[in-house]
Amino acid sequence: MSDTLLFQLTDLSFAYRQSTVLKDINLQLNRGKFYGVIGGNGSGKSTLLELLTGTLKPFAGTIKYQNRSLSSYSRRQLATKLALVPQHFSMDFEYRVKDVVLMGRHPHIPRFSSPSNHDIKTVEQAMETMDILQLQDRPVIALSGGELQRVVMARALAQETEVLILDEATSNLDIQHTIAIMQVMRKRVEENGLTVIAAIHDLNLAAAFCDDCLVLKNGNIFANDAVDRIFTTDLLQTVFSVDASVAQNPKTGSPQIQFRYQ
Repeated sequence: MSDTLLFQLTDLSFAYRQSTVLKDINLQLNRGKFYGVIGGNGSGKSTLLELLTGTLKPFAGTIKYQNRSLSSYSRRQLATKLALVPQHFSMDFEYRVKDVVLMGRHPHIPRFSSPSNHDIKTVEQAMETMDILQLQDRPVIALSGGELQRVVMARALAQETEVLILDEATSNLDIQHTIAIMQVMRKRVEENGLTVIAAIHDLNLAAAFCDDCLVLKNGNIFANDAVDRIFTTDLLQTVFSVDASVAQNPKTGSPQIQFRYQ
C-alpha cells in the first residue's frame, strides 16, 4: 500500500436517526494534497468531515487512517494528527486570544506541564500568520465573527498536525483574509506536505486553490477528480442547478467559472 495514503473509506454510510446523509462512500485521500469538498446544501459535506475527524461514528462501513482503524486512535492521538476548523465557533468565557490559540498546543504538552518555548513561539507564529497578533490580549467574546474565525484558524495552525480539515472556515471572512488564508494553506501543502481537506462553498476558490475536488450530491460521491477535470458546465448544472461557463484563468491556468444571470 502506498505510504502516501492517509484516509481510506470503504462502503461508508451515515444516518441521523432514520435519515440517511451519506451512503456507500468509497474514497482514498493522500497526503500532501489540497482537497475541496463541494456540493449543495444538505449534500453531506459537514457530516463527511466530522466522520474524518472521528467526531461521528459510521453507521456502516469503515474509515482507516494510515492503514489503521480511525476508531482505534485515542482523542489525544488524533489531536496530534488532525485539526478541525469548524464553520461556527462560540466561546462564553473571557479567554484571551492568545490563550485560545495556545489550546491548539495542548495535545503536545505533557499533563501537568507548562508550555515550552517552542509552544509559545508556535502560538505567536500562528497568530502572526492569521493577522491577529495585535489582538492577542483581547477577550475572544469581544471579537467580531471574522476575527474569531481567524483565532480558530490560528489555533488549528498552532496544533501542528499533518492534516487540516476546514468546514467552510472562510465563510465569515472578508475577501482579503479569505484569500490570505487560502494562500497560506496552498503554500503549506506545497512546502510542508500538509494535507488540507476543505468544504468550500465558493466554487472559484475551490478551482483556484485545490488540487482535487470531491463532489457530493444527495449523500453520494457524484465526482472525484482533479479540478481541471471536475468543473464542467454539465456538472455545474447537474449538481448546483446553475447556468455557467468554464474558462481557463490566463495567469494561473486553473478553471474560472463565470455564472450566467438572466
